[in-house]
Amino acid sequence: MTDRRFLASNGRVADAALQGLVDAEEFVTPIRRGVAAGHWLHDAPEGNIDRELLVGDAFDVLEERGDWSFGRSAKDGYCGWFETAWLGPWRAPTHKIAVRTTWGYNSPNFKTPRVLPLHLSAGVTVEETTAGWARIAVSVGSLWVPEHHLTQSDMDLIEAARLLLGTPYVWAGNTGFGLDCSGLVQVAFHASGRDCPPDSDVQAGMLGQELSPSEPLAARDLLFWKGHVALATGPDKMIHANAHHMAVVEEPISEAITRIASTDTGPVTRRLRPEL
Repeated sequence: MTDRRFLASNGRVADAALQGLVDAEEFVTPIRRGVAAGHWLHDAPEGNIDRELLVGDAFDVLEERGDWSFGRSAKDGYCGWFETAWLGPWRAPTHKIAVRTTWGYNSPNFKTPRVLPLHLSAGVTVEETTAGWARIAVSVGSLWVPEHHLTQSDMDLIEAARLLLGTPYVWAGNTGFGLDCSGLVQVAFHASGRDCPPDSDVQAGMLGQELSPSEPLAARDLLFWKGHVALATGPDKMIHANAHHMAVVEEPISEAITRIASTDTGPVTRRLRPEL
């Protein structure tokens, strides 16, 4: 229990479930809040960014300190500091976003100013539908989104990943505006209704079948390097967000492996067929 990313304790407060396991001045029961707009989870107030949370994500708050809240992202257990201003009431989602990015509007009319961006796999609560629009509950009240941009079903993993082709590479990002290698994998897994850890080193530890270098890859297999992950879309191609292209691309696996091996990232360290 030493990885601070998944330790629901900041030394002063800790989750009551950890009493007797960690040292803290106070043990508290988390209060569930909802992410009102996509924003960053930090390792400390004003500190480095760790991961981006999406609209509708549940965030279990353990402590509010000034403008910041310490807590845990419910979807993957990531712990850290989140700006309190970006939190609101949590509502259990009824649907999720099924396109790379859409927008919420104040009325069911695309000619009005856009208000809030919503990204692939984000959970939303639909209050009503009319004439091709869905009214969703958000912290600022209600917004309207195109109904066909929502789904109640799990998406195909590869199709979800391909929706993100061309998205800019952004360190720790998880949205259609920008994401990194592990963010791409996590978003695609979540869109397909599957749990997924947030960072590539933890994703490498997911349950599944480890493949030898001689075994052929199949769609949905994962390839890992030091600090990098890619999703196989078939035996010869993979999709990944990477700093070489500064974007999400689908490319031949052999070419990518050769190019990456010549960098500090080095050779492939693991091939995994995750339990799906």
